[in-house]
Amino acid sequence: MSFETITAFLAMGGYATYVFASYGLTVLTLGGLLLAESRRHRAWLQRQGSRRRSEEA
Repeated sequence: MSFETITAFLAMGGYATYVFASYGLTVLTLGGLLLAESRRHRAWLQRQGSRRRSEEA
C-alpha cells in the first residue's frame, strides 16, 4: 500500500481510528504484561534471597 502524502498515510483511507487504536491497545497490553512480569520476577528474587538468608541462619 502506497500513500501520496503523510496526511493520506495518517488518514489510512478512513480507517486511521481503528488502526491506531489497535496499535495503541497492543502496545499498552504488551507494556502491562512486561511490567507485571518484571514485578513478579523481582518479588520471586526477593523471596529466594530471604529463603537463603533464613536457611543460613
